[in-house]
Amino acid sequence: MLVLRFKNQLIIFKVDSSSLHIDIIGIGNKANQEFTPEQHYVIHQHSLFSGGKRHYALIKHLLPKKHEWIAITGKMPDVMTEYVRAKQNKLLVFASGDPLFFGFANTVKRLLPNAIVSVFPHFNSLQLLAQKHVLNYSSLRTISLHGRNSWKPLDSCLIKGEELIGILTDKTHSPKHIAQRLLEYNFLDYDLLIGEELEGENERIRILSCVETLKVNDIQLLNCIILIKKSDKRIPLSFSDSSFQTLEGRPGMITKQAIRSITIPALELHSKSCFWDIGSCTGAIAIEAQLSYPNVSVLAFEIREECKDIIANNTYSHHCPGVQIEINDFMNLELSMFQKPDALFIGGMVID
Repeated sequence: MLVLRFKNQLIIFKVDSSSLHIDIIGIGNKANQEFTPEQHYVIHQHSLFSGGKRHYALIKHLLPKKHEWIAITGKMPDVMTEYVRAKQNKLLVFASGDPLFFGFANTVKRLLPNAIVSVFPHFNSLQLLAQKHVLNYSSLRTISLHGRNSWKPLDSCLIKGEELIGILTDKTHSPKHIAQRLLEYNFLDYDLLIGEELEGENERIRILSCVETLKVNDIQLLNCIILIKKSDKRIPLSFSDSSFQTLEGRPGMITKQAIRSITIPALELHSKSCFWDIGSCTGAIAIEAQLSYPNVSVLAFEIREECKDIIANNTYSHHCPGVQIEINDFMNLELSMFQKPDALFIGGMVID
């Protein structure tokens, strides 16, 4: 029996997967697939196959007449259950690109750790995009926003000033959404290299500015992006107090730069995963903590309603995406709703 947690759900497999052999072949987005002799041999050794609807349409004509197909749809644990309950102890899965690059092979290894897995990779979509654009991608930093509920991977790369950022997208993290985020936080020195339907009949590759990306309405759903930095500009880790928007009529209500420059390093956030700035007011502490430690989750708590826009505006003007803003009386919050902090800073004034 295998017990594991998948997306905060407890999954129990009561079937032994140790005798299951799964071959995974990565394919491109085209009907005329080019398989090696070894891959052809592997295909003809199977009668049980699996993959997505699109994969089946691309390779159905290559499969034996008598075959079974397990569709990859819905929840992955359900698909894995079908695999281990199948009458055969071996199956062949067709997946997109390189199954080990944010791909299906990693899901199989995580959910069925005892299964024997073999992988035959194709180029992943970001490799294809770089190759077709003749782009040197030696320094490419790759991230996946596909199916994620967070912008954190992209935010961290932007703050670090990565020169090339390869992004796997989805509907909620589309080229337009990404361009909007870049504009919102004043990352104007990136262009978007957008690859659509790569290797397909409707393949299109174009490079657009953020503004141009927002104006186009014909970007195809199957796409990936490489952000290309046009300058060597770096974001400062500390700013003058005068650069921050403050409460109207109360310009002194900010933790001063001299204090910030001592306090933030003293918190040793390099070894932490979550930081709370309680009584954030302008967000100066939260912002400089986030800029100094891009991988840390930063939460800014503040009771004043008017500070919501102030903190947000300061994150925009200081190129600081990712700070989570919570406007409420901290003492009345259900703190278990938030990620547990490894470090915190308490600012503001205490009134009896």
